[in-house]
Amino acid sequence: MVKRTWTIIGVRDVARSFRWYQSLFGQPETQPAHDDFGQLVDSDGTVLLCLHQWGAHDHPSLMSPDQVTPGNGLLLFFRVDDFDDALPRARALVSRLEEEPHLNPGTGTLEFALRDPDGYYVMVSAIPEGS
Repeated sequence: MVKRTWTIIGVRDVARSFRWYQSLFGQPETQPAHDDFGQLVDSDGTVLLCLHQWGAHDHPSLMSPDQVTPGNGLLLFFRVDDFDDALPRARALVSRLEEEPHLNPGTGTLEFALRDPDGYYVMVSAIPEGS
């Protein structure tokens, strides 16, 4: 039975992307475990996202960002319990949001979107109170 997924994305600079996502998530700044790979984890140890340097190993889909557009066919969707704090953190990371905060009729929650340093589309969605 599957318990967790570890989403791994190819990035140009693991340390830079690591800091970017830590800022977005409101986490204290730490260093990734390796120059070519890092895992962003929640306070309970749950892996939120893995960052893999392009071409660092022989993974066929992580060889080069020049072969396809990074993130094509992928939406990074994060649920947060501090939406009102996440929004100004996100605004500080980018010059503009891809989607301004709005109510998603499907989930009934507020959300916004931005692009990370490698061009991945990142959706941030509020966790409803009581969930």
